[in-house]
Amino acid sequence: MFTAKQAVSSFSVNDTAAAKDFYGQTLGLSVQDGDMGTLDLTIPGGATVMIYPKENHEPASFTVLNFVVDDVEAAVDELNQAGVKTDIYDSPDLPTDAKGIMRGNGPDIAWFKDPAGNVLSVLKA
Repeated sequence: MFTAKQAVSSFSVNDTAAAKDFYGQTLGLSVQDGDMGTLDLTIPGGATVMIYPKENHEPASFTVLNFVVDDVEAAVDELNQAGVKTDIYDSPDLPTDAKGIMRGNGPDIAWFKDPAGNVLSVLKA
């Protein structure tokens, strides 16, 4: 049987310095330098996500990290005040309001991107 000590999720970026600034300063999360040029991002709840440099990085075509919040609108306001754009989708498949919040189609959710173009979200608990 397969036995693991721990599992760590990961995603790539094209600029670890920009990622460290975004996740650490803009989002206020704990970011530490890891092995081999990686970053260790501690997310709410205590889990660690590894961010690794990739020279030919292409942003994922899906949401790589979801932040669960009590109030999506308040979280969006905080992100917008920090300079983070949350109105990234304009599609009938993802009907969002002027702030970029999709309501009434599952939990309230708003998407935004990190400097490498990876999609993140805040969603209602």
